[in-house]
Amino acid sequence: MAVKQKGGPMNALEIEIAIAALHNTGDYQVLRRLNLARDARLGCKGPEHAKVALCLDTETTGLNHKQDKVIELGIVAFEFDPVTGEIFRITDRYSGFEDPGFAIPPEVQEITGISDDMVRGQAFDDAFVNALAEKSDLVIAHNAAFDRKFVETRFPSFVKLPWACTVCQIDWGAERLSSRTLEFLLFKTGSLTINAHRALDDAEGVLGLLLERLPVSGAPIFLELLKRAHEVTSRIYAVSAPFDKKDVLKERGYRWSDGTQGGSKAWWRDVPAHEEPEELAYLAREIYPRGNTSAVQIMRCDAYARFSVRE
Repeated sequence: MAVKQKGGPMNALEIEIAIAALHNTGDYQVLRRLNLARDARLGCKGPEHAKVALCLDTETTGLNHKQDKVIELGIVAFEFDPVTGEIFRITDRYSGFEDPGFAIPPEVQEITGISDDMVRGQAFDDAFVNALAEKSDLVIAHNAAFDRKFVETRFPSFVKLPWACTVCQIDWGAERLSSRTLEFLLFKTGSLTINAHRALDDAEGVLGLLLERLPVSGAPIFLELLKRAHEVTSRIYAVSAPFDKKDVLKERGYRWSDGTQGGSKAWWRDVPAHEEPEELAYLAREIYPRGNTSAVQIMRCDAYARFSVRE
């Protein structure tokens, strides 16, 4: 911290006193830059039963995994207890660029700060990235529905791994949080800030988020994610639902699918598999004339297929 006093730079104790003084006024909130290297919660080696997870982020040339390319990849590997959700230590990191073979769109350069010169002639370390995948038990991304498709296209070794998502597998609404962006969640749960839209910074930001607790319930965020990660879910497609029921379906949490990403052209919603009968009963009661749900289609999914092109 570059704050100066008459006698020179402030030491660590003086900085903490200054921060406490600002907080105590009630008019200020001080953000800390995420620094996992100085985080006292990390560092100890996990027990024999510890598992390894990867926090992962990509920067890409666009949104379509079929034609766009990954230009930056960031990964942080860490040990954890699969029962308690305790996080022990970081075991590996990876950060690299790759030349997509064409010019990076100007809007992507503006958002990420990644230029054509930075990626020219660069290639990912396939051996290192694949070795990380082989040693991991879970992959976590903030918006896994985006990252997984790109990563699996570039690194098929990730296809066989279970994935989890910090955007949609935590009930942020119940925690009274109005946004799901990584920067906002880090701010609200830990008063932290990161250099967003760079792959390794975002991957470290995901781990930083997992180390925190939910602001209302106080539950450990990573433990809550683990509870949801391996759930079997049912994606229910309300095929041929009457048009005049669209607002009712939206209120229930259904979203429209045009069928271009797979699945049916219909309103759909994901529910835990054990809630499937309840959801079908709702559709019979509130949506379909005479309770005929024969047009409804159901796709069951687990962590090995969820968020992938195979979902």
